[in-house]
Amino acid sequence: MSFLSRLLGTAPDPRESVRPLWHRVIELARDPAYYTQCGVADSIAGRFDMITAVLSTVMVRIETSEMRSESALLAELFVEDMDGQLREFGVNDVVVGKRIGKLMSVLGGRLGAYRSALNAGDLEKLASAVQRNVTFADGADETASAAQLAERLMGLSQRLTRFSDDDMLKAGAIE
Repeated sequence: MSFLSRLLGTAPDPRESVRPLWHRVIELARDPAYYTQCGVADSIAGRFDMITAVLSTVMVRIETSEMRSESALLAELFVEDMDGQLREFGVNDVVVGKRIGKLMSVLGGRLGAYRSALNAGDLEKLASAVQRNVTFADGADETASAAQLAERLMGLSQRLTRFSDDDMLKAGAIE
């Protein structure tokens, strides 16, 4: 897509091809079981943690395919969504860019932490990464909750391997 096409808005947005997958990531991250059974705090921080955990799991799957550019497009949709959320919370324009930079850094760090555990199929390592990176509800047994959440994320990772790249982009079939 040329600069002029983007500037004038005449070319289709390449992110549209991954938008259904982004919406599915959000749906999966909002699964009530994460909050009721796994002890994730039902708060802004807890929900953000689940979005990054599910997004990281999906991005790890995408990295094993021919869809590397789609991974970058998903990250762009993450930024777009977080930008909108920050503005909705009343964060002013001057601060939004700094916060988005920090959120991208958080996503990158979590992706790295989850990637090695998911690729190795190492549930213990994943539980350790989850315990460091997820906000749990007050009174939750963080070790047990992290282990439960790690099992669910590992299960999601394993289910994602069964989908073709096209099915991943359509996202409707992803459980």
